[in-house]
Amino acid sequence: MGTISKALKLLNEFSSSRPEIGLSEFKQISNQDKATVYRHLSELQENGFVEQNTTTKNYRLGPAVLRLAAVRERTFPMRAAVSAWVDDLSRQLGELVHVSLFQSDFMSPLYHADIQIHGTRVYFDEAEMLPMHATSSGIAMLAFGPEKLLQKVLAGHLEDYTGMTTTDPAKLEDEVKQSRKNGYAICDQGFEKEVFSIATPIYGKELKIIGTLAVAVPVFRMNKRMKKDIVKGLKEGSLNVSDALGGSIPEPLERQWNNAS
Repeated sequence: MGTISKALKLLNEFSSSRPEIGLSEFKQISNQDKATVYRHLSELQENGFVEQNTTTKNYRLGPAVLRLAAVRERTFPMRAAVSAWVDDLSRQLGELVHVSLFQSDFMSPLYHADIQIHGTRVYFDEAEMLPMHATSSGIAMLAFGPEKLLQKVLAGHLEDYTGMTTTDPAKLEDEVKQSRKNGYAICDQGFEKEVFSIATPIYGKELKIIGTLAVAVPVFRMNKRMKKDIVKGLKEGSLNVSDALGGSIPEPLERQWNNAS
């Protein structure tokens, strides 16, 4: 990993639950020496990607991130394109729905909606990167994405997040194969305890998979009828979201979905 990548990777450690991070904490989570981390943070700060809290001296995301995010959404309005379909599916199912985009070894959340009609709901941090092997979004990406991505993940470290996370490469490969057969991916408490999720792929131009559409439900609310409704909603939703992003579902997969209906 190059110097620039190591510096930029520090930005991925920020989340809604961890909006500020100190130098010592950055050292621990990055496995780099303090001098190197400080140099990276200083360069990021100089370019506006992070700033320091003058009281705590901790680092937080800087104004450059806001500016670039605004430019991206104005010129390639992906959130605006998918929001209506995600909102509609959340109203239809009464559960949390989210779109995530492929980013290197993770899925990066783009937009989510939760109609919030239940007292017990799934908490979703839109700033948190989703691991490939431990979420339905990631497994769907592995199932319908390039084979080299699957091989890369299988060869890497599969972290255990809940005690129920799939950490055996052979088992993960079986889950990916089953997802291809089903036309969708499922994950039972792989990333968060008591959360069951289902995901389908979404496609951009040239029939290229760019991300996933997923529904996350508390385990105790999941049953056969709900699963059937979610899968049906996701298939239709993926068609609409892909179309909104200028893509379409490949004919073999769409045919598979139709035959299973």
